[in-house]
Amino acid sequence: MSRSKLDSEAIAKALDALNAQTTGHWTIADGSLHKVFAFADFVTAFGFMSSAALIAESMNHHPEWCNVYSKVTVDLSTHDAGGLTELDFELARRMDALTDRAPGSGA
Repeated sequence: MSRSKLDSEAIAKALDALNAQTTGHWTIADGSLHKVFAFADFVTAFGFMSSAALIAESMNHHPEWCNVYSKVTVDLSTHDAGGLTELDFELARRMDALTDRAPGSGA
């Protein structure tokens, strides 16, 4: 998976492809992939974060995120590349896949 910074055309194409596969769309905010995941309750939200943390660690790519009760706000970018890379979009896809299995989840 490439850690090379994507240009604006590649970002737009990757964002369209990502959003074609998910509910609750990802956006670009302050140069990062951004999404707010909503869950049924705090335990489900925290479970999502725990599962996502294992995936992120296996990819050696870690999100900026925040949890408030049943919501998890996620921002992804590759800091050493100075922007978005294929790695960010792959982690986003894997996070979305986790929500398909979480009861009461959505985005």
